[in-house]
Amino acid sequence: MGRRSDHTREELEALIVGAGHTLLAEVGYHRFSAREVAKRIGYSVGTIYNVFDSLDDLMLAINGRTFLIWAETIARSLQNAGPDRIALLVASYFDFATSNRNLWMAIYDHRLPVGVPLPDRYARQRGVLTDILRGEIAAVLPEDRRDRAPALARSLLATVHGHCVFALNGTFALLDERDPHGAALARVRETLAAAGAHIAV
Repeated sequence: MGRRSDHTREELEALIVGAGHTLLAEVGYHRFSAREVAKRIGYSVGTIYNVFDSLDDLMLAINGRTFLIWAETIARSLQNAGPDRIALLVASYFDFATSNRNLWMAIYDHRLPVGVPLPDRYARQRGVLTDILRGEIAAVLPEDRRDRAPALARSLLATVHGHCVFALNGTFALLDERDPHGAALARVRETLAAAGAHIAV
């Protein structure tokens, strides 16, 4: 029997997300289950679905936590960054993906059903990370081109992500690309230079 009176709803939510995050890091998205999370925290799976509307809702909460941890890691790195902050952002992407592969992949493996919008809470959590990226790109653009930062941020994120996926899944090894990180940074620099950015190296 689950310990239904041991925690408040808010405490249960934190407990479930924490245990779910740990499980996801261990086993990956495709082996993740709410039942195993319930087992780890000593509650029934029904308790989880009293707190979260569905498995999708739980996954969004866990992935939102990953985004916040990722953003905090990058923000901390930027506090001690040298002049080339763009290079640090690219390195941080590769470092986080490599060190937290299951958590990172789950962000992209989990998809809501077609037509279901992302909840505002999850969008805000994800936005903490993308706001950092937009801000750093805007900072290297000429003042009259800073309105291009959001579009550039989306494109450059896709560029770095693609290089990172190919690096981790072995595709670049087949293509004889020996420095995916360096290649991604080069493409980012080229795109920003074309947009008139000034990047200290």
